[in-house]
Amino acid sequence: MPLDQEFEHEEEEGDGQEMSFIGHLEELRWHVIRAIGSILVFAILAFIYIQEIYHYVIIAPSKPEFWTYQMSCKLSELVGYDDLCIRALNFQLQAIGMGDNFTMSMTSSVIAGLIFAFPYAFWEIWRFIKPGLKASERRSARGAVFYVTFLFFSGVFFGYYIVTPLAINFLANFTLDPAIINQFSITSYISLVATLTLACGIAFQLPIVVYVLSRVGILTPTFMREYRKHAFIVILIVAAIITPSPDIYSQILVAIPLLLLYEISILVSLKVAREKLREEKALQGPL
Repeated sequence: MPLDQEFEHEEEEGDGQEMSFIGHLEELRWHVIRAIGSILVFAILAFIYIQEIYHYVIIAPSKPEFWTYQMSCKLSELVGYDDLCIRALNFQLQAIGMGDNFTMSMTSSVIAGLIFAFPYAFWEIWRFIKPGLKASERRSARGAVFYVTFLFFSGVFFGYYIVTPLAINFLANFTLDPAIINQFSITSYISLVATLTLACGIAFQLPIVVYVLSRVGILTPTFMREYRKHAFIVILIVAAIITPSPDIYSQILVAIPLLLLYEISILVSLKVAREKLREEKALQGPL
């Protein structure tokens, strides 16, 4: 990919050079500094436009006009199940503490900076790791930055458009008495949105984790197939935890992408196993 290939010649030139432990630490330090610097740059930009980000992104899932709620009403019409339609959210947001608005702005800016800077930050770390890999490992890991970034943003969008609205709807409409009005602090609301969104972004890295574990021999496709039913049960439990709503349709909606990720992970592990087998045959040479 473009990000991987841009510094390919630099990495190839350094293949035959040995570096001291202190040299590696120094190199790692600069990669980390540049990664953190990119997050700070995007965080500052987000802080400049925090009012627009707050209005169009952060606060959007708290309104019935949000895209997910509109789609849920259309889905309820198709399946004939009216409970799927989300028409109102019974809660109010409040800034209770004197510094809540400022704290919210800073927190939201950092989170936005982390999300938008993720591709570059990961690329910096990957530039440090890649020269230490074998030639075969580099070939099999080609496009790592693209795949990790794609999975991360897929998880972020899934968490923002699916998991977060479902959680907000349940918590907003859950009350012990109809006369009680739910009033949530803005900090707790942002914490919920950020936690669910980033958690899904991390959870969608499952194929990458499986790839690494398969390369080191901890996971095999046979093992993953053998325990597929157990994994499905765990995924359903996780989906039930992520979506506090007792609605079975919401839990299935969350579980389906996780199940697909597990199946994709099996294919990834199978691909790694075949690559390792080819490498072993190449080392043995012709009989």
